[in-house]
Amino acid sequence: MSERRDTTPKNALVEAVSIRDSHMRAMADEAVRHKQVRLAFQPVVQAAAPDRVAFYEAFVRVLDDTGRIIPAAAFMSAVEETETGRLLDCIALEQAFAHLRDEPALRLAVNMSARSLGYARWRRALDQGLKSDPTLGERLILEINEASAMRVPDIAQAFMAEMQTSGITFALDDFGATVTELRHLRTLPVDIVKIDGAYVRGVARDPDNEAMVRALAAIAQSFDYFTVAESVETAEDAAFLTEIGIDCLQGYFFAAPTLSPPWADRRGRRRA
Repeated sequence: MSERRDTTPKNALVEAVSIRDSHMRAMADEAVRHKQVRLAFQPVVQAAAPDRVAFYEAFVRVLDDTGRIIPAAAFMSAVEETETGRLLDCIALEQAFAHLRDEPALRLAVNMSARSLGYARWRRALDQGLKSDPTLGERLILEINEASAMRVPDIAQAFMAEMQTSGITFALDDFGATVTELRHLRTLPVDIVKIDGAYVRGVARDPDNEAMVRALAAIAQSFDYFTVAESVETAEDAAFLTEIGIDCLQGYFFAAPTLSPPWADRRGRRRA
């Protein structure tokens, strides 16, 4: 008897997701191989003075074979546990250091995975960047996803403590997205927590999100963390977040990520 293929909707969806992830991994692999990786930059503004940028966050982008720019959200989950994921972390860090060297007033956050802590090339890129100019560490922010940090809290804690001697600031990204064990949060020497955008979007009109954001802000403030709200998309939400004491705001209400940040434009005008 020939084996019949299971065509239930659930299995069809699993197969579709698997095919999509395979395509995304191949695309990211090619982008890394051909050096088609870029950084996009989004400002993080002071809540009390939104016209003032506190720092920028750098997001990885790759170019597909048509030159189309693909955001990290489209491919990162497919490569997070692969060698390509580690190489993307390396490239992002190397490019971030280049921008920090070129723009002395810039303060820049770059994302990393806890999986990269034991990756030799990533650690080499970090050490070489700091060695090239020790002052760069004072303007570098390393963002580590909450779920990623919680997988290896002891390793993350030791790494953060070591690197803070070089002036590096650490941000815990997507704060509140997972059920964090507070005993681990207390031991992580992070400086900044970024409240997960799922709670921030529409917070001014959503009582459940308001309760969550207030609770997360209270936890952060009790630990004396600097707070950033992600995914701020309306003036109403920005006003509410400012009112409850969030330090900085980030989102499309202020600016979308761009491959052409202000300092690159300034350099271009000077060369012209």
